[in-house]
Amino acid sequence: MQFDDVILGRRSIRGYKPDPVPRALIEEIIGLAMRAPSSMNTQPWNFYVITGEPLNRIRAGNTERNLAGVPHSREFRIGQPFAGRHRERQIGVAKQLFSAMGIAREDKDGRQDWVLRGFRQFDAPVCVIVTYDRDLHGSDDTPFDCGAVATALVNAAWSR
Repeated sequence: MQFDDVILGRRSIRGYKPDPVPRALIEEIIGLAMRAPSSMNTQPWNFYVITGEPLNRIRAGNTERNLAGVPHSREFRIGQPFAGRHRERQIGVAKQLFSAMGIAREDKDGRQDWVLRGFRQFDAPVCVIVTYDRDLHGSDDTPFDCGAVATALVNAAWSR
């Protein structure tokens, strides 16, 4: 498979088979992703692979907290909502997606289920969390590096 095939063939997956993923394949994918560029070759990333019952408990907790209205706790800046043409594009894509999924605007339960699917990681059998050490907090380079390795991780998985 050529790099162009990976990039041009990539698409967003919003539902996964429950089939387990072999550990050797996960290790191969992470090994490839670790070759991503990083600022001054620091490779600041850490990977946590979660599957099975621990992942199911995380999904259940995410769903319960969301339904209970517990505010999201994130360790990175969320920033301001999109505005202008970026917000218009976001709305346009959402309309296309919900239309393709058969979810009407007035279908509050269907829309909420869609949101909750995201908090369940779209039922993927494996979740890989990329982190960096707290002592790198505030670095402008480190989040960029983790974004690069996350992109490499997705593309390595997609190519497999």
